[in-house]
Amino acid sequence: MTAAPQDFSLPPGCAPKIRALHDYWRSIHPEAGLPGRQHFDPVDVPDLLPNIWMVDVTREPLRFRFRLVGTAIVKFTERDATGQWLDAVYPDYWNSDAAAYHRACALDGTPAYRKSHATPPSGGSEGDVESLTLPLAGNGRDVDILLNMTLYPEDPVMEMER
Repeated sequence: MTAAPQDFSLPPGCAPKIRALHDYWRSIHPEAGLPGRQHFDPVDVPDLLPNIWMVDVTREPLRFRFRLVGTAIVKFTERDATGQWLDAVYPDYWNSDAAAYHRACALDGTPAYRKSHATPPSGGSEGDVESLTLPLAGNGRDVDILLNMTLYPEDPVMEMER
């Protein structure tokens, strides 16, 4: 079962970049099924790329691997985890809210928005983080990539858009 784009809406007041990615995902959504990586063209969303990260979905067992990590994500987390498994980078990953959202998105095609709290690994300014997870399915049915956007506190691009 996959979510139709009209079945998911963002809360009022979410960050403009979050809304822009969601609107783009809806615009590439085919009439039947989910959009796939073949529909997503980074050239269409250049201003969003620093905050985008993509995750490959593997099954049996269900596991997630960083496919691409945007520069704003690398800066905040102080590492480029491209190619690594999420549960290797974050040892308590499977007990996190993020894992629950990723699992639902991968298994049901259910997009997810969340607002949480974060502190950079080396300290610094903590604050609210906004995240969006959207399903991509090469065959229109089976989610094989999670398209994510995360906006961190004091992200200068995030601040300019508010």
